[in-house]
Amino acid sequence: MSSMSEPSIHPIVIAGGSGTRLWPVSRDSMPKQFVPLLGSGRSTFEETLLRVAGPGFAKPIVVTHSDFRFVAAEQIARLGIEADIVLEPERRDSAPAVAVGAVMAAAREPGALCLVLAADHLVTETELFTGDCRRAAQAAATGRIMMLGIRPTWPATGYGYIAAGASLDIEGAFAVERFAEKPDAATAERYIADGYAWNSGNFLFPADLMLAELEANAPAVVKAARGAVAGAQRDLDFLRLDPVAFAGAPRISIDYAVMEKTARAGVLQARFGWSDIGSWDALYDAKPQDADGNVLEGPVSVIGTTGSFVRSDEVLTTVIGLDDVVVVTTPDAVLVAAKSKAPDVKTLVAQLKREGRPEASQHHRIHRPWGWYQRIDIGDRFQVKHICVKPGGILSLQRHYHRAEHWVVVRGTAEVTVDGTVKLFHENEAAYLPIGCTHRLHNPGKIDLKLIEVQVGSYTGEDDIVRLEDIYARD
Repeated sequence: MSSMSEPSIHPIVIAGGSGTRLWPVSRDSMPKQFVPLLGSGRSTFEETLLRVAGPGFAKPIVVTHSDFRFVAAEQIARLGIEADIVLEPERRDSAPAVAVGAVMAAAREPGALCLVLAADHLVTETELFTGDCRRAAQAAATGRIMMLGIRPTWPATGYGYIAAGASLDIEGAFAVERFAEKPDAATAERYIADGYAWNSGNFLFPADLMLAELEANAPAVVKAARGAVAGAQRDLDFLRLDPVAFAGAPRISIDYAVMEKTARAGVLQARFGWSDIGSWDALYDAKPQDADGNVLEGPVSVIGTTGSFVRSDEVLTTVIGLDDVVVVTTPDAVLVAAKSKAPDVKTLVAQLKREGRPEASQHHRIHRPWGWYQRIDIGDRFQVKHICVKPGGILSLQRHYHRAEHWVVVRGTAEVTVDGTVKLFHENEAAYLPIGCTHRLHNPGKIDLKLIEVQVGSYTGEDDIVRLEDIYARD
């Protein structure tokens, strides 16, 4: 993609969002960029990294929130690629994340070009994407911040639009004449007729140029980014940004901080297929539909239903006589909505959070760096969980003050430490952990360890865990 004399393109993958419009599949604890949604078995985060894993691209810089560090690391490792995983101590919108990536890329290579990519977008036609990146890089090298503009396929009211100005003498590359905010339907139709492009939120630029534009237009952002990177600490496979310095960054998007102010903005008329899959109706549009216009996934059966998206992760879900609806079933929550109202799911999730519903943020299956667990049943003085520990996974050395636990192995081998005594347990064997004992669970095998945990005691909450030692450096 580039000659030896040309700078590499340094991907900056922004992966810290929550994706609440795809609730209940996407939640704060496991947002949409890390969930397989498209049928390939890979998440959009993984697909994004694979697109920039070829020649001409440098090692990606992944900027994500600390809460997602282990799932990001696991998915990167599964792809067999290398990346710098940078952890934001708090969410400050996109401008600080872009600034951090630019600071790091500039330190890596003089004249570095950066490609900012959202981790939760769908891109089709990878070869066209690579070619568009090549053309955008050529334009960016002349001193431009190049937006990847998408040819509109319908008068969307949920996207910003970009009007192209003078040609930059590179195929499909133009100066930006103006940015337009999300329009109403009639205005969107006029924009399409006038040749406007959708603003995909993905863009390519020289790192030094972006830092200069931040200095001119949002100096607090770049000051915080430089300080956060300078004071960053290495933690296992992660780079933790300095929290005090990073807190000095205002909450602001890169569009407001730079793109709508700079005189150096350009737009490339991209040719690849794209969707931000920001809501269930957008995901419906991105998937193949059957003869009745339905997208049906999982254990689903419908009668007299058309133009609908029906998905079940586990429970048999049936629909009769409904058109243009979204029905999504998970083990602990069900969504039923008119497809036209799918973007309002974000408002619903905010309402659920105000009501104190844990389902708004937490999945039924809780992911941990060692694997996952999910609740099977809970009642007065007991709780039952299904636990999976991946090969090599080790739970923290811990104790509980209010409950005893029974571990029944159903698959694999468990190495159990109780008060310093280590013993192996195999399928159909059980370990007993009395209240107050110091204990640890380890999977020494090469297959997943699965067990049933029965907790008995006066209190079974997750906060009755005293960690004495933890290889994952959790609090």
